[in-house]
Amino acid sequence: MTISAQGCKFEVKTGAGAAKAITGIVRGYPTILNSAAHGFSNGDVVNLASIGGTTVLNGQKATVKYATADTYAVDIDTTGASAWTSGGTATSVAYTFIKGVTGFNGLDGAADELDATDMDSTAKEFLLGLQDFGKFALDINIKREDAGQQAMEAARTTGAPTGFRFTLPNGMVATFDVLVKSTPLSGSVNALVKGTIDTRITGAVTWA
Repeated sequence: MTISAQGCKFEVKTGAGAAKAITGIVRGYPTILNSAAHGFSNGDVVNLASIGGTTVLNGQKATVKYATADTYAVDIDTTGASAWTSGGTATSVAYTFIKGVTGFNGLDGAADELDATDMDSTAKEFLLGLQDFGKFALDINIKREDAGQQAMEAARTTGAPTGFRFTLPNGMVATFDVLVKSTPLSGSVNALVKGTIDTRITGAVTWA
């Protein structure tokens, strides 16, 4: 099924939401967390802390998947981990909508090819190295008063990785961290001031 680009949504991390209590954990892959009326949606990013028993989850950042009213899954393998005993919180990442976006492109990386050819080979042999998810760029109408554009400019200034969320009109959500490399502007007679936000993806991209 084809997807229209109209209605795509772009957001940048700007803080943290409320901590939600964890009331149980089902170990495995994915891991299922119980949390009454948690309010999370697929694609939300949560930070896990203060979990008793299944302590391997503490300090982990994960993307919410398969959310129901009182449960959700995260792509962390807890097979063989200790059973949950008590407590724990999941604190969501807060995102700010970026206004003025007119186009986008990216997720254009590729894994390195590792030459595995040796003296016993009858032809060139290769393995794939680490995945590289490439770059992600936004074309924008400049709106300096917009909190989302301001947050991307601030990330460029600090040089630190920042969280990014990309939502398709069909509800699929991609979350990943980016480094904001440049924010060039352009303009001409009888035209809007336009710009580009060029970023480099660091780490993995998670779809939910």
